[in-house]
Amino acid sequence: MAVPLRSSAFPDVLDARMTKVFNETYRQLPDRVAEFFGMPSTGSKQGDTERYSQTGTFGDVEEFTGSVSYDDVSEGYDVTFTHVQYAKGFQIERALYDDDKTGIMDSKPRDMAKALQRTRQKHGASILLNNAFSVDSTWISHTENVALSSNSHTTRSGASTSTGFDNLTTAALSAVALESARISMRGFRGDRGERISVVPSVLLVPIDLEPTAWEIVNSQGKPDSANNNANFNYGFNMKSWEYFTDTNNWALVDSGMMKDYLLWHDRIGQEFAMVEDFDTLMGKWRLYSRYSAGHTDWRWFYGAQVS
Repeated sequence: MAVPLRSSAFPDVLDARMTKVFNETYRQLPDRVAEFFGMPSTGSKQGDTERYSQTGTFGDVEEFTGSVSYDDVSEGYDVTFTHVQYAKGFQIERALYDDDKTGIMDSKPRDMAKALQRTRQKHGASILLNNAFSVDSTWISHTENVALSSNSHTTRSGASTSTGFDNLTTAALSAVALESARISMRGFRGDRGERISVVPSVLLVPIDLEPTAWEIVNSQGKPDSANNNANFNYGFNMKSWEYFTDTNNWALVDSGMMKDYLLWHDRIGQEFAMVEDFDTLMGKWRLYSRYSAGHTDWRWFYGAQVS
């Protein structure tokens, strides 16, 4: 004789199934946020923000002539990351469970996992390139108050910013434009106007520029010349992302510095929970996530905003 289904079995059994489907789907989805962003742990911190207070740089080390010269370091800019909450839910009728409609039921947590992954990709791409040319205060407050890619960067040290503080171009992607961008990045200056070690290493492009970028970095001879001179950009690393929305904008980055200054904080990575509505017999699931992301310094990035 079959054992009658207890009313409590519906949420217990189905929640375990939905959670398993959600977790397995989410683990299998490509998440490129970690590829581009440094992801420091929020640890046991309970606050709603992460704050980075920067300081200026030291001058060159001087010859010792009997007395140590002590340097005054200027105050840098402050960056505050505010964790933003994200949530979405879905409902399943009790009858679907009773009638064993597993295909319909399983599609919902699977699609929810895809929605979270897609949202994270969109936000990551918006910070990295899509919104790099305007001040984006969605997650951060930066006291410099200048876009990631700008010709108006400043310093609090009093040093001249006429050279080495411009990381914005309007040039369309070409071999010449990439060469110029690499030279400009190598000329970036630090807080005091001192030369710093920047290594341009990755070309970022939307999928629309993939053919152009591929030709630039894979042609052994110069792609824009019939002389077949050696191509300076040959073998250069190129990455595209379908979430880069502008078809013409591109960027050049120092991938090592990028992980130090482009940060993503997962305060709550993903939380998946369920409750049963006693009156309507609906099972309700909700997804919750909380994170913040942005840049603390600009010197790893050179952007092209092409009209």
